[in-house]
Amino acid sequence: MHARLQVLELLRLPGFSVATLGFPTVFFLLFGLPQAGKHPEVFLASYAGFAVLGVGFFQFGVSIAMERLTPWQTWLRTLPASAFSRIAGRVLAALSFATASATLVVVVVLATTSTAPRVEEIARLAMTLLLGSVPFVALGLAIAYWSSPKAALPVANLLYIVFAYVGGFWSGPTDLPHWIRGVSPFTPTRQWGDLLWNAVTSGGFEATHWLALTGYALAFGLLATWGYRRDEGQRFR
Repeated sequence: MHARLQVLELLRLPGFSVATLGFPTVFFLLFGLPQAGKHPEVFLASYAGFAVLGVGFFQFGVSIAMERLTPWQTWLRTLPASAFSRIAGRVLAALSFATASATLVVVVVLATTSTAPRVEEIARLAMTLLLGSVPFVALGLAIAYWSSPKAALPVANLLYIVFAYVGGFWSGPTDLPHWIRGVSPFTPTRQWGDLLWNAVTSGGFEATHWLALTGYALAFGLLATWGYRRDEGQRFR
């Protein structure tokens, strides 16, 4: 029920829903499509990841930060329902938006490039998008509980742009400037990107990438939990 209400609420805010669904696709048409000729499958995976990344930062980071001081959210937090139930409802709602946004990107890439991924490659991509997004959901929650409502949007925007660029989501991993290529492998988006690109090129998944993402997920999850408990202690003592 909480997930359904979250989806309905966001659909009634076209400034959020339209931008969330359309921004990655527009970004691909402006910046990705002119470069996608040689390796269109790489750009398909990159911009699908870019779409899911935005949902993690904005639906969790910005939305929760702006809502957590509202009377409605304050009342919800006094109910017997656990924090897990509220967050699980938001995760399901976010999953619906992430699926729609990534699907739109995939449809546009298929329509405008020569790529023709097989069914199993699309399935591998979907699985990697889902599992690989966990660290960024946790980071979004950390932003929500450590930032003020006014600071959350610029913080989320900055991290979204920087992580996407340094991870190679906009241009692919081979076209990054030399000094950024040295930093890129240490970022969570690059670890995720390597898995996404392998998913659509039938490459093998390396365990090191999954282990790195698991480490980032644990670190960001601990930071989010710390921020949540700090907020609880300040407002509900």
